[in-house]
Amino acid sequence: MECSEFLIACLIFTSQIVVNAADLEKLHHNASNPNPEELAVKRVDYPTDFVFGVSTAAAQIEGSAKNSGKGLSVWDNFVVKFPERISDHSNMFTAIDSYNRYKEDVKLINNLGVDSYRFSIPWTRILPNGTLNGGINQEAIDHYNNLIDELIKNGIKPYVTILHFDSPQTLQDKYGGPLNRSFVNDFKDYSEICFKTFGDRVKNWITINEPFIIAKIGYELGFAAPGRCSLRTKFVCTSGNSSTEPYIVSHNLLLAHATVVKLYKEKFQANQGGQIGISLVGQYVEPYSDSEEDRAAAKRVLDFNLGWYVEPLVYGDYPKSMRDLVRDRLPSFTKEEKNLIKGSFDFIGINYYTSIYAKNSPPSPQKPICYSTDSLAELPKKNKHGEPIGPKAEGSSFISIYPKGLQKLMDFMKENYQSPKIYITENGIDEAKDDSRRLDKALKDPHRVKNTLRHLYWLNKAIKNGANVKGYFYWALFDDFEWVDGYTTRFGLYYIDYKDNLKRIPKDSAKWLPKFLKGEV
Repeated sequence: MECSEFLIACLIFTSQIVVNAADLEKLHHNASNPNPEELAVKRVDYPTDFVFGVSTAAAQIEGSAKNSGKGLSVWDNFVVKFPERISDHSNMFTAIDSYNRYKEDVKLINNLGVDSYRFSIPWTRILPNGTLNGGINQEAIDHYNNLIDELIKNGIKPYVTILHFDSPQTLQDKYGGPLNRSFVNDFKDYSEICFKTFGDRVKNWITINEPFIIAKIGYELGFAAPGRCSLRTKFVCTSGNSSTEPYIVSHNLLLAHATVVKLYKEKFQANQGGQIGISLVGQYVEPYSDSEEDRAAAKRVLDFNLGWYVEPLVYGDYPKSMRDLVRDRLPSFTKEEKNLIKGSFDFIGINYYTSIYAKNSPPSPQKPICYSTDSLAELPKKNKHGEPIGPKAEGSSFISIYPKGLQKLMDFMKENYQSPKIYITENGIDEAKDDSRRLDKALKDPHRVKNTLRHLYWLNKAIKNGANVKGYFYWALFDDFEWVDGYTTRFGLYYIDYKDNLKRIPKDSAKWLPKFLKGEV
């Protein structure tokens, strides 16, 4: 039995989480018509030590994908093997050439007035063949030393993501990548090089970005690297098992994360004085209706998404609903592994863009056995009253604008996950790429300023409620390669002129941000 097209449409490129039902009839009105107070938030409303930064990922901006000793990543392989799965059939081999223009780009970060920059160091630049036996690429070591030094010289704190989707293709070919426990030790070796080499200056580490996306989009639906699935979608997968592989991949990614955290805490943290965490997809889910069944469905969606990762980190095991529904398809932790994973973080990064509805979906023999049906919940685009959770963003199909969901998510994490230390490691809005648009028009992005202010307003509400949130990073610094969307959408504070030597031009939002941070607006 195959998943229906309806189910697939509901699942594209994002995740879901939830909490108690709100006043559903007011949701759409509030999302479309912001309270003026939402736009009145100021820098002074946040603590003086609150971190404001911007985020990128190496595969999306660096380019030089086949140069400077870099090995092949799963995404380098994916865009060649499956060009039809990228909206514009593009690739990231040049991207926006930030690898060669890093000094220019650091100056542009400095112009924004932010104090921090989140970026990733590709595994396949440091270890081109994925393992220590394959040798270390000294050119890459020198490059990231130079980048880090340039940031610090400009007063910008580096926040480094060790793995942001681009794991080595050699390990995928050798043993299945994160499907195999060997991945844990190879990731540990790579991470240790990063700690030894850069940890004297890098004090903020993120082990893995969005393991949920890797597991679900890469191993259940096949829309993203490495393109494995056993479902019938608009793309045909040649290998994979959508009922087991997402769980195995997440299990090994959690073990890899926890192993690296243990390494850092035992060998490096005391001398280097840094902190380490993980970045997870954060998306709030409202119940389709106020019925008991839909509330329960919403809770299950929470368990199967955010809880899938946070509950092992906080409590040492998967949510009970997952263990009850998935049964022997869900890997189990040994006693030693539970002790390893429990408490294996100094902070949790949350990437929040949108929210969604969840509706109860009783079990049926007609449904496929796969991760997306295991939670017994559908993800309708509208609630019982026919209302979407918020207006759609112009570019990406997965973003419905619902800033209040960020506060609800932070409140939920405080109340249910022992109030962990949190950084919002991604939050942003896009617009569709339109090469016919005049440049002066393309640089005007009041929707980006508005969206940022609204999310900051509700985030501040959560902090006042006691949520332990310590920073906010806007996604993204630049327009870039947006994975399956290619270059069809623009998230950047800086406009990239793809027709004029990848010229960086500040949008109005890039001019607004330093004024906001200085308290001038």
